[in-house]
Amino acid sequence: MKKKEGDYVDLLNLLNNQLKDPDVLKTMGQKVGAEPDQVEKLTSMGIPALLAAMQKNAKDERGAQGLDRALEAHADDPMDDIMGFLGGVDTNDGQKILQHVFSKPDAVENQLSRQTGLQSNQVNGLLSQLAPLLLGALGKQKREQQVGANGLSGLLGGLVQQTGGSGMQGMLMGLLDADKDGDIMDDVGNIVGKLFKK
Repeated sequence: MKKKEGDYVDLLNLLNNQLKDPDVLKTMGQKVGAEPDQVEKLTSMGIPALLAAMQKNAKDERGAQGLDRALEAHADDPMDDIMGFLGGVDTNDGQKILQHVFSKPDAVENQLSRQTGLQSNQVNGLLSQLAPLLLGALGKQKREQQVGANGLSGLLGGLVQQTGGSGMQGMLMGLLDADKDGDIMDDVGNIVGKLFKK
């Protein structure tokens, strides 16, 4: 049965609700020396940026297949306890994910730094926590809803739309179009081959 865009909102609500928990924000912030309100602001921009980058990759057949394999590999991550997950999150894995998702992660991090007032290294540290968390949540929802590789672009597109519509889309274009040529495709890594392998 084909999933409708609205069916994907549960994941976004789950992430948004848990990532607004003061204890979760404090736990993430302590690892990079950031205040909870700064972490919340970064999260509100970082999650959509990651989703948008993944969606662009998923529009390509090979990219969709690579992302499908990566999400399957993370589908069994323990997502029921976000605090526990973040307590033991593999930030090295997170770094690898960022490198694969964004072909120019430094440029994206610098943009987010300017938007949030955080240092670039703090942005990197927070994104390295968010990326594995997001993959685990996406992997779980993909499996539960039986979404195949050809349905990932729709799943991710639905989630991006739920993050704020056209206003958020404009911000994402600014974040992802690192070289300001109007095309974010050259700024988003191609998720194929050995995607996220350790």
